[in-house]
Amino acid sequence: MTAKLTGKALTDALAKLKGWKKVSGRGAIHKSFKFADFNEAWGFMTRVAMAAEKADHHPEWSNVYNKVEITLSTHDAGGLSAKDIKLAQFIDGLA
Repeated sequence: MTAKLTGKALTDALAKLKGWKKVSGRGAIHKSFKFADFNEAWGFMTRVAMAAEKADHHPEWSNVYNKVEITLSTHDAGGLSAKDIKLAQFIDGLA
């Protein structure tokens, strides 16, 4: 089982992320992305999907035309874990 981030470890991890917001009422973070068009958004999602599958850590997300909404949480940890921070950093590197 993956360890849940708490206290200072959680605060420090979140400080490394730009634009990710804590989701009220649950141990999750969320960020919205906007691209030039559907093709660019879909390409972004494809690259995230391949990395997520390799890490066996999958986002909650949705896509409408050029917008992608992503929420990250580690369900078996009951909140945020290092897996979420690592995936968020990878996602930010793509965007």
